[in-house]
Amino acid sequence: MKTQTKIAAALLLGTTAVALAQGTTFLTIGSGSTTGVYFPVATGMAKMINDAGDGLRANARSTGGSVFNMQAIASGELDAAIAQNDVVYYAYKGTGLQAFQGKANTKLRTLAVLYPEVLHVVARKDSGIRSIADLKGKRVVIGDLGSGTELTARQVLEAYGLGFDDLGQALRVSPAQGITLMQDKRADALFYTVGVGASAISQIAQTVDVAMVPVSGNQAASLLKKYPFYVRFNIPAKSYKGVGATIPSVAVQATLVASTAVSDDAVYRTMKAVFANEGAVRGLHPSLATNFAYDKAVKGLPAPLHPGAVKFFREKGVTVR
Repeated sequence: MKTQTKIAAALLLGTTAVALAQGTTFLTIGSGSTTGVYFPVATGMAKMINDAGDGLRANARSTGGSVFNMQAIASGELDAAIAQNDVVYYAYKGTGLQAFQGKANTKLRTLAVLYPEVLHVVARKDSGIRSIADLKGKRVVIGDLGSGTELTARQVLEAYGLGFDDLGQALRVSPAQGITLMQDKRADALFYTVGVGASAISQIAQTVDVAMVPVSGNQAASLLKKYPFYVRFNIPAKSYKGVGATIPSVAVQATLVASTAVSDDAVYRTMKAVFANEGAVRGLHPSLATNFAYDKAVKGLPAPLHPGAVKFFREKGVTVR
């Protein structure tokens, strides 16, 4: 009974990074908002790990997003997490963001690059916003405090010569709260870095007449030059209700990461449980359906591959360092 009590405490309180009891390794996977893509993907991965019955048990936890996840891995609150590759890089190097400045987490390791995370800038049609420059003086949802979206919003606005102080109101709220603010006309536009097809964007488009704001031209070029993690990405026409044309934007990459505190064996078993079948991974979410592949999973790494992941990919015939 004492062992069971300790296990329950570890799962409920998150006070241990990897709990070992009765031969079972417990993993907590950080995700993001329940209305985004991270949460259903992490939940699906946890189920695959649990169903594999290979001495691992996992649970997915909704969090504030990428920056929080990196801090929680550093503190041992999370064992693994999904995060934007740029945020992972900054956390690994101890630069780029004040949250990581001088606090390089050299124990961060990549498990796999998953899919492009596309910047969606969604505006109410009645706001008159048609370009990023039009956001000046407007009420704009810039993402939860400490989220990857907040970082992306800052960098994109910078490319257009704007800062958060130039907005009428910079609203730091979760995507779910952002939906409500857009619906209630208390926000004019919303930034969200997320896979195409995210329920939060679909929900807004279903309930509000919206316009997708492009990120393109010289501003996009300067953004890519300064921040090489970004790539150009077109949001396909009809991805959301009322969006009839292709919208040029930019994207980073959603990446699954862990710490060296998670053993090589545990990571290897995790990789086998989740990634043994490419088709099963693609079936977790539409964002993965046309984007995930073994060869892509080891490109653009923000931190070195975990040894457990190296072993897995080599067994799959993938060339890794």
